[in-house]
Amino acid sequence: MFWQTSRFRIDLESPRVMGIVNVTPDSFSDGGHHATVREALSHCEQLIQQGAHILDIGGESTRPGSPAVSLADELARVLPLVREAVKLGVPISVDTYKPQVMQAVLDLGADIINDIWALRQPGATDTVAAHPQCGVCLMHMHRDPQTMQAVPMQGDVLPQVLSFLEHSTQSLIALGVEKPRIALDPGIGFGKSVEQNFALLARQSELLGGGYPWLVGWSRKSSLGAVTGLPVDQRMVPSVAAALLAVERGAQIVRVHDVRETVAALAVRQALYASHAPAIP
Repeated sequence: MFWQTSRFRIDLESPRVMGIVNVTPDSFSDGGHHATVREALSHCEQLIQQGAHILDIGGESTRPGSPAVSLADELARVLPLVREAVKLGVPISVDTYKPQVMQAVLDLGADIINDIWALRQPGATDTVAAHPQCGVCLMHMHRDPQTMQAVPMQGDVLPQVLSFLEHSTQSLIALGVEKPRIALDPGIGFGKSVEQNFALLARQSELLGGGYPWLVGWSRKSSLGAVTGLPVDQRMVPSVAAALLAVERGAQIVRVHDVRETVAALAVRQALYASHAPAIP
């Protein structure tokens, strides 16, 4: 399996690590840590040195209850960094739902649009469909960031997520976007209860039938805090554990803050399979 993007055909035979680069003052985990272009670019370089295969740049926090960011502010945060990051030799993803931002970063050479709204904002689908080969990740989100955790989903989460993403992919393919350009994200923490998030992990293999790569983001999420009692700045170990469990259940890309530690855990997994050791009961 591979993921076709603007400049790269990403081989997914081995799991890929997507390093998170937030250029926001208010992200739930690392807001304000990379406030200048120089600081953010240095962080990008550090994540690549630690083993990140893809970088995901975001200029708007989508934590529960977060306020929307204006178009002008998001462009001012994201464009200067993307302009430099596309020179680093790895695929560059931009986490945005605004079609104007999508177009601007694609014009600069960005490879992937990572959209929590799954292209539901007016003009977003047309922007991606008009590009000859950019990659896109469609994520499931219940309601919106302002209200998603105030009124989370009800019932069995798996068929609802699967139905939504099947409809989203079919709509995009109908506009001429080829299947290898599309990845899917179940949206851990986006309008789901703790129990529903872990149900998505436990039954993740049931989502895989469509032949799309799955990108999963557990890193430092509140559900990990709920089951461990750890504050957000101490969730590295459960984040790595969740990433490894997601890969074991078929995820091809994991979106993480702690790149070095996740890469190391995946190296241990790879060594196990390379040794042809019997499975531990």
